[in-house]
Amino acid sequence: MTSPIYKIVPAELWRDAERSGQFLGAPVDLADGYIHFSTARQARETARRHFAGQDGLLLVAVDPAALGAALRWEPSRGGDLFPHLYAPLATAAASSVRPLPLGADGAHVFPDEIA
Repeated sequence: MTSPIYKIVPAELWRDAERSGQFLGAPVDLADGYIHFSTARQARETARRHFAGQDGLLLVAVDPAALGAALRWEPSRGGDLFPHLYAPLATAAASSVRPLPLGADGAHVFPDEIA
């Protein structure tokens, strides 16, 4: 079994995508030309760096095998390989969509399977 990859996304953007059946990306994705994802190991740092203090977020899990050749693993932060999707994301490809709330300390509260 392939480990899921994760997209942190404002709930409103994801709910809009669910109505159309595809997620085209958040503003940063559209500017960069691909949809940014993180592995379980990378997700907390992604939240800390790019979503600090933001409420109303969702954590969307996707099986990378379902994304085909449009998914590329490319070096980013410190040379670490990150999954980037060069196509719209079909919302039906999400294996789970969960709230990503802020904890009392201001950090996002991740599910237990996120390292």
